[in-house]
Amino acid sequence: MSEMTVKDFAAKVGRDVPRLLEQMKDAGLEHKSEGDAVSEEDKRQLLDHLTKSHGGGPGARNRVTLTRKTKSRIKTGERGKSIEVQVRKKRTYVKRAEEEAPAPEPEQETGPRQLVGDMADSRQAQEERDSREAEETRARAAEESAREAAAKLEAEKAVTQPDIPVPELDDSAPSPSEPPAPPKEGRSDVRRAAVKKATTKAGAGKKGRSDREDERGDRDERRRGGGKKVKRAERRGSRRGGGGQSGGKHGFQKPTQPIVREVSIPESISVADLADKMSIKANEVIKAMFTMGAAVTINQTIDQDTAAIVVEEMGHTPKLVKDDALETEVLEGISYEGEEITRSPVVTVMGHVDHGKTSLLDHIRKAKVATGEAGGITQHIGAYHVEDDHGGVTFLDTPGHAAFTAMRARGAKATDVVVLVVAADDGVMPQTIEAIEHSRAAEVPMVVAINKIDKPGIDLDRIKNELSQHGVISEEWGGDTQFVHVSAHTGEGIDNLLESILLVSEVLELKAVPEAPGKGVVVESRLDKGRGPVATVLVQNGTLRKGDIVLAGLHYGRVRALTNELGKQVDAVGPSMPVEIQGLDGTPEAGDDFMVLADEKKAREVANFRQGKYREVRLARQQKAKLENMFSQMGQDVAAKVNIVLKADVQGSLEAIKGALEELSTDEVEVAVVSSGVGGITGTDANLALASDAIVVGFNVRADAAAREIIEREGLDLRYYSVIYQLIDEVKQAMSGMLAPEWKEEIVGIAEVRDVFRAPKIGAIAGCMVIEGTVHRHKKIRVLREDVVIYEGELESLRRFKDDVQEVRNGMECGIGVKNYNDVQVGDKIEVFDQIKVERTL
Repeated sequence: MSEMTVKDFAAKVGRDVPRLLEQMKDAGLEHKSEGDAVSEEDKRQLLDHLTKSHGGGPGARNRVTLTRKTKSRIKTGERGKSIEVQVRKKRTYVKRAEEEAPAPEPEQETGPRQLVGDMADSRQAQEERDSREAEETRARAAEESAREAAAKLEAEKAVTQPDIPVPELDDSAPSPSEPPAPPKEGRSDVRRAAVKKATTKAGAGKKGRSDREDERGDRDERRRGGGKKVKRAERRGSRRGGGGQSGGKHGFQKPTQPIVREVSIPESISVADLADKMSIKANEVIKAMFTMGAAVTINQTIDQDTAAIVVEEMGHTPKLVKDDALETEVLEGISYEGEEITRSPVVTVMGHVDHGKTSLLDHIRKAKVATGEAGGITQHIGAYHVEDDHGGVTFLDTPGHAAFTAMRARGAKATDVVVLVVAADDGVMPQTIEAIEHSRAAEVPMVVAINKIDKPGIDLDRIKNELSQHGVISEEWGGDTQFVHVSAHTGEGIDNLLESILLVSEVLELKAVPEAPGKGVVVESRLDKGRGPVATVLVQNGTLRKGDIVLAGLHYGRVRALTNELGKQVDAVGPSMPVEIQGLDGTPEAGDDFMVLADEKKAREVANFRQGKYREVRLARQQKAKLENMFSQMGQDVAAKVNIVLKADVQGSLEAIKGALEELSTDEVEVAVVSSGVGGITGTDANLALASDAIVVGFNVRADAAAREIIEREGLDLRYYSVIYQLIDEVKQAMSGMLAPEWKEEIVGIAEVRDVFRAPKIGAIAGCMVIEGTVHRHKKIRVLREDVVIYEGELESLRRFKDDVQEVRNGMECGIGVKNYNDVQVGDKIEVFDQIKVERTL
């Protein structure tokens, strides 16, 4: 067996050579280099020295303590700096035969003590216990250090001398292959101190949130007089991934059976939303549809039937839901049952412009409405209620101009009786025919009022004959329509007209339930600067009260004020009564239905649903229009466009103007209303017009200071109008200026070839006689042979005898040289023509 050197011995026991030489020197050995030989006697002497130096007694050989040091470096994060950290670990092994040391007495409670007994004795006893615990801690540390060295020497001895018995370990002590038991108090103080010192130097002394919570919990538990260590351990375990369960297990368990869900499917749904409703990934839905023969993407929208098939295929239960289910549920939940009473008729006055409709109402209402209208015409839908000896009647006055066709249609739908006003001196006009068609479409009875009978030279039979051609036959001629002769100027026949209206309403048996919630139609709406959105509504059934929740078209709100046609505030309005309401969140469109709901939340939900549906429809129309335009414009020049930002005072006028402007569009010039709204022209409108290169048009509204500043600075085109005729005519002129001009050909002269002369350098010269018009030198020509065009070009020369001339008149001879053409023959005709630019108009 070869000798063991200091270097070999150090490698066996796991020590550094310098450290081992230092310990051997302290033991009285003379080893000075790593090559010196180490005998068994040297090993025993070194072991005895280490045992004595660490407080080992006679039984110290039965306990072995192992110490291990590890070094590492921690980066501080400050410019790459790092510090060295040393961690020391100790482990003690004990023989079976050795009696276990008595368990330490349990630590006495350190909570508040009662002031009983001698305070001096209590203090002295506490000091003695503290001193004894400190001595025991120091002794245990020394023993552990000595046992570690002894254990290493024993292990080396077992390798070099097999005859030396290895001490048997106690069953209660952990084996080296097993994880060590939790160290006793004071065993890892050195390690914790080293780590704490390192983290302090590295600037990592800030404690994490979990550490701060643990320390705060420890302080609270010590303050309460006893630590709940088990609860703190559970709390730490739950934060470290234990899921709040004992043993580090999470609380989720895989379902043993598939979960079947009831999936609500609207009329259209995207693939992503459908997958979300089934709580699965969208890729699985795409795969399922691919196997079914449908290739879709995650954002693609599918119909209700397809979605139902996919849901069934995925093992769930489909539930088909209509998009308007919420709206239908809310509207069907309103009860309009109750005691019915007779209500006043709602009468719509229709007719051609300037036939006296408003003047007729003025005489009835004793008010001058037309004097307040620009141009003496009615630009809005007016609603008025009158009371006289014959009863109450509500009148709706609709404008008669062609631009208000849509407004007249709404008036016909909201009315019970139509009064068709025809001027005796003018007869049936286009808007008169439209009014007849609207009343028939709405299936509303009609009363004809022939106005202006006070004028001389009128022919009433001619008016009746013209109306009969359109199916409106007087009762005198065997028809079913009442004809009343009236004069708005003198008041003649007004009473007869009211009697006829009431007679027709009696036949209709108009009923209403005043106790029911109010419902009706929006006649007009506008944006008032001081009051906000204001809507004129006609109550058709029930009673509308102040404070009611109203749903009108796309908007809703609580009624803050009710104002009748006389401008007075009222608290409630019954059936067949017009009234202005305030409190809506926007301006509804004329013709929208309104109703009173009991729940504001439901009203808001329905309004939001309608707004979303309106946006979807509008976007779909825009997309469809873009697609159609793209295909129609393929291979063609792009049409010119007139962009307009339109603002009006009321909603009805806004829609009428917008419709009239859009009807002006042609294949070459398009009118696009890029923005429209009710109210004054704001800075936002001006910026939009600047961005879209649009004309700003205001109808009965004006621009505010911010808008005027932008318009003046950027040089935008701002137009104010108060009469619709002027607005439409000027837009027509602007569109006409954008039309491509037409070029018209005009024949200015014809010359007949009488002879042909050949010149060596010039070519063929035609001797001609001008038989029509004038032949010009610099105009285009055509060569005709037997009245068929065989060449088109221009003249190269025009001579009169030997002189070059610019023109030759009718009846004169001349010589003509055609440029790049020498096949001129006798009998041909040379036609001289000009192109004239013709401006186009709409």
